[in-house]
Amino acid sequence: MVDYDATDALCKCVASLRTEGVEQIVVVENGHAGTAQRALADEGWSEEVSLVVPGRNVGYGTGANRGVAATSGSEYVLICNPDLLVHGGAVAHLANALDAEPSWAIVGPRILNPQGHRYPSVREFPSMTAAAGHALLGLVKPDNRFTRRYRSPEGAGESMGPAGWVSGACFLVRRLAFEELGGFDESYFMFAEDMDLCWRAHRAGWGIGVEPLAVVTHAEGVSRRSHPYRMLVAHHRSAFRFGAHTTSGWRRVGLPLAAVVLTLRLAGACVAEALGR
Repeated sequence: MVDYDATDALCKCVASLRTEGVEQIVVVENGHAGTAQRALADEGWSEEVSLVVPGRNVGYGTGANRGVAATSGSEYVLICNPDLLVHGGAVAHLANALDAEPSWAIVGPRILNPQGHRYPSVREFPSMTAAAGHALLGLVKPDNRFTRRYRSPEGAGESMGPAGWVSGACFLVRRLAFEELGGFDESYFMFAEDMDLCWRAHRAGWGIGVEPLAVVTHAEGVSRRSHPYRMLVAHHRSAFRFGAHTTSGWRRVGLPLAAVVLTLRLAGACVAEALGR
């Protein structure tokens, strides 16, 4: 887990993992010095958790890479946010899915929000048209066809099966594949590093899957609320970086236009944040 001052949520996540029989838990403290350590000590988890302290906020992907490097022995590694609760049997279902599908590098669970509604964590890689439509219309008309196609592909996650990419909020990864791919691309500070990892996995011949029998609840945004504008900038910057990394040939002529579209969307998102939407 990569933590950024999640405190109470972090401790609840650790408790849910221990209930599931996860014996080795590593927390990477990206937040203020000592925050995670104090929270874990207050709840009596200090002896149960290994703490990695980079000394600064190194970003999600870099933090996750350091956390995985601090684990040992297991064939599979669960990477998850600290503001998450693991439901009974979820870890076993994910492990069983990778056992059953040796070509899969990563498998994601069904992710619910605190109200019990399904979060669209299983997605396809968008075309340039769909990406532009989602970027321009997603803020003002969330139910537009481009956003629906991007966030909720038909039938995605209804049963165990292949996926384009799954949310980095929680997934189980095959250690062999993670190491082969070099882990997360550390040029992403926050956001899109999960999409990038799944993209590179596909290109390397690995599959990505989903197992909806594994269920987790994600509060989402617990660590981001203190810096909303910085997170919005990081989100849009990472979206452009992913496009630049994965677009080739004649399609690269569209990158300047993509930069303009994302800048407009960032401005709209900042206005929406300021108005409390």
